[in-house]
Amino acid sequence: MAIVLPLLLAACAPAVVRMKGDASLLNAQRAREQALAHADNWTLQGRLGVSDGRSGGSGSFSWSQHGDRYEFELRGPAISGMNFRLTGGPDGALLEGVQGGPLRGPDAEVLMHRAMGWEVPLRDLRAWVLGLRADSGPAQLRFGADRLPSLLQQDGWAVDYREWDEARQPPLPTKVFAEKSPYKVRLSIDSWQFR
Repeated sequence: MAIVLPLLLAACAPAVVRMKGDASLLNAQRAREQALAHADNWTLQGRLGVSDGRSGGSGSFSWSQHGDRYEFELRGPAISGMNFRLTGGPDGALLEGVQGGPLRGPDAEVLMHRAMGWEVPLRDLRAWVLGLRADSGPAQLRFGADRLPSLLQQDGWAVDYREWDEARQPPLPTKVFAEKSPYKVRLSIDSWQFR
């Protein structure tokens, strides 16, 4: 029965509609990207889950972006009781609340990997969390029945958009799952605030 139950639940899950972008879908995405191109003063709050294929954890988080400067705080007993804060900008990053810390360095992604062993695409995630393609290289998009991106593939990552807040204009993602085997990052966004 323990094996059958997950199969039954998977069978009951609604099918995800994914279609290649035709000209109208791609034009709508370009318009979304242009509307959000200068959205660089925002705060979001929610829940985060990470896994490296062997271990992982989850917690609540807040992320504030002010131009090129950012502050990311994670609070979560499921991540070894760890609460940490990552701040930085063009002049480098500071990671506080980790063993052997605080850690400073020119690259936040390198600091996260060194301190926790996580590969988190922080530079690209800034765009992906808004439902945009990052400027780091070519990207492929698929769209859902709502005509919004449902899958973005870029830099070896698959970014799965599970839910959108369509009450906002332009719409913003509320569930973003990014995966590059064996790494997984799951964001569930409770609130967006723009300044």
